[in-house]
Amino acid sequence: MTPLLEIKGLKTHFTTDDGILQAVDGVDISINKGETLCVVGESGCGKTVTAMSILKLIAMPPGRIVQGEIIFEGRDLVPLTGPQLDDIRAKEIGFIFQEPMTSLNPVLTIGEQISESLRRHEAVTKKQALERTIEMLKLVQIPNAAGRVHHYPHQFSGGMRQRVMIAMALACRPKLVIADEPTTALDVTIQAQILDLLQDMKERFGMAVMLITHAMGVVAETAQRVVVMYAGKVVEEATVDELFGNPSHPYTQGLIRSIPRIDLDAEHKTRLEAIGGSVPILINPTPGCRFAPRCRHVMDICATREPRLREIAAGHRMACHLGDAS
Repeated sequence: MTPLLEIKGLKTHFTTDDGILQAVDGVDISINKGETLCVVGESGCGKTVTAMSILKLIAMPPGRIVQGEIIFEGRDLVPLTGPQLDDIRAKEIGFIFQEPMTSLNPVLTIGEQISESLRRHEAVTKKQALERTIEMLKLVQIPNAAGRVHHYPHQFSGGMRQRVMIAMALACRPKLVIADEPTTALDVTIQAQILDLLQDMKERFGMAVMLITHAMGVVAETAQRVVVMYAGKVVEEATVDELFGNPSHPYTQGLIRSIPRIDLDAEHKTRLEAIGGSVPILINPTPGCRFAPRCRHVMDICATREPRLREIAAGHRMACHLGDAS
């Protein structure tokens, strides 16, 4: 199957007063049609920058894509200009931002904001765009959609604002939706509703979803495949069943060990494990494996040689010197 989106060797760097920050450093990711791919990792590992680089939503400068390809339906997006990408944004690839209160315009009604992309990309009148907007608000379960379409973002709760963001991202029926931690800052009940809504919209429109998250529980519930990122690089990739059944990278193992287990706690209480240390600052990173200072399996080679991302089983890739015969 030809991937819907294929990222090859992506490097996105930022110029800072202290030097070049290598936020994304050689990332390879592919997404198939109709698939849900979760990109997981701690805050600061490069998930959001990877996602925003796809549509060049990062500030340029100080950010810039220094290397790599982003192939969407056979077309490389990296060389495209802003106006050329405007024909793809929202129409072909939708984006659900992490914090809807700062992503929605506070001085425009939500109806105006959703209708804008419809009028930009589809041959519809203002009245038809408003009717489509009300239809989308009903689909994302906004009560009294015909009345609330004239309300402003501050008149909605956090969960309702996130539903509005989903309606905006899906209004033009894109082939791919990128959701950047769409359940952050929401309580667990609303989180479950938003994830269920995304799954329902995915099935309704037949789209692919790239879900950015740091919650392994969300991954287990939603993904077909998982990419684990650490310090700007992919360290493991597998199907969701393989990742949870046979986590191979020490970082992935640490993430999974940090999840509360109700089934085990019922028999005997155990303290959750934490991964010591923190994600390194990616200005002039040290040679070798970037996870080495936090790894319980660290070896001499880890300090001098960067591990390559290699296939250890069908559809399962890992970047670690453990078990690497080469």
